[in-house]
Amino acid sequence: MEAVDTTKSVIIRSGATDEVTSCLNMFFGGKPVLLIADTNTYPAAGELVMKHLGEFQYKALDPFIFNSKGLYAEISFVEKLEKYLSGKDVVPIAVGSGTINDLTKLAAERCGLPYMSFATAGSMDGYTAFGASISYKGAKQTFDCKAPLAVIADVNIISKAPPEMNAAGYADLIAKVPSGADWIVADALGIEPIDKLAWDLTQTHLHEMVNNPVGVKNGDRNTMLDLMEGLIMTGLGMQVNKTSRPASGAEHQFSHLWDNQHHKFNGEAPFHGFKVGIGTIASEALYERILQLGVDHVDTNVEQIQKWWPQFNQIEKEIWKHFPEEELVSQTIEHCKVKYITAEILSKRLNLLKSVWNKLEEKLRAQLLGAQKIQLMIADAGAPYLPEQIGIERPRLKKSYKLAQLIRQRYTVLDLVLETGHWQKCVGQLFKGNGFWN
Repeated sequence: MEAVDTTKSVIIRSGATDEVTSCLNMFFGGKPVLLIADTNTYPAAGELVMKHLGEFQYKALDPFIFNSKGLYAEISFVEKLEKYLSGKDVVPIAVGSGTINDLTKLAAERCGLPYMSFATAGSMDGYTAFGASISYKGAKQTFDCKAPLAVIADVNIISKAPPEMNAAGYADLIAKVPSGADWIVADALGIEPIDKLAWDLTQTHLHEMVNNPVGVKNGDRNTMLDLMEGLIMTGLGMQVNKTSRPASGAEHQFSHLWDNQHHKFNGEAPFHGFKVGIGTIASEALYERILQLGVDHVDTNVEQIQKWWPQFNQIEKEIWKHFPEEELVSQTIEHCKVKYITAEILSKRLNLLKSVWNKLEEKLRAQLLGAQKIQLMIADAGAPYLPEQIGIERPRLKKSYKLAQLIRQRYTVLDLVLETGHWQKCVGQLFKGNGFWN
């Protein structure tokens, strides 16, 4: 905790609710509190927190409760909460998971109020993260804002959360396996150096923390403890790095793409972790292909690269073709501009890739778990493990590989495969013959 700049206390244990008042006194100066919840999280945990406050005669305003129906992390809900908080010298306590935490985080930031997060499910990694993921002008965006000053996760409550929510959190946690691989590649190519502290917080015990998916499905308390610790540590990694890089790679780009396409299945948007889980399997499958092919036959000659490497105006045309919303088009073009390189620069990058490949391959194989293994682990946790289970058919998934590569400036396996000229040999092969998705 000494290494991060905002969060001062994290308590994860059974019965952690009884730490609320001590945290408020220690880190918030005993100011009155305002619980923020929805019609699901208030009866699940908010009432217990209010009871605890009452027992200690701690001053609390009437809770602010969103109607759960139709609630999601969208800017209008932030503005509604911001208006309510404005001018109040209180401690907001976000009682909920992803949506409530992100709405409170950004509204509190805009009002200049430090806040506390009270977790109700092991459903996502954003509890301690810097920034809030909010839909704005039709696209999911990350807004800069401080993490909570304190986080409390009562394992008794987490273990009773809807099983699908904890399964979604498990899928979000295991996603750090391929996202870590993406960071290893970006570091090796000198694109984005690994932040050692953020890496250690996120990755050191990751493989251990995801090794009991059945325990997640069954709500086992010891497993819930590991799950919450992994998710909290990941958030701290993002807080240290001030970006989502420690926790997000190509697998999240699939999820963001489907968010931007306003994807729904059976009338509802699938959980973030469910989309990320399918993206995780997709990323691992792609890594398997590029590792099988290697880079020995990659041509680094500039003249040869110029024959197939697109000019940026070609990429712009592709973006306009596939993204119908003008606001989203402009954002996507800006992201692509940042990471676009010329054929001359690509030639140098590919020479570097070939020179470091042996060590890089060794690191990647140690990091990755394999697409089939991760698919089985995600299934055992009770999360969707086939794209059709979240309403993504195979042809759309194949197309999503390319579109996901376009929407973010972050360097991932999608860029690695594209830049080596192996796109058809990798992505194409996944969907035919004995390919993973066939």
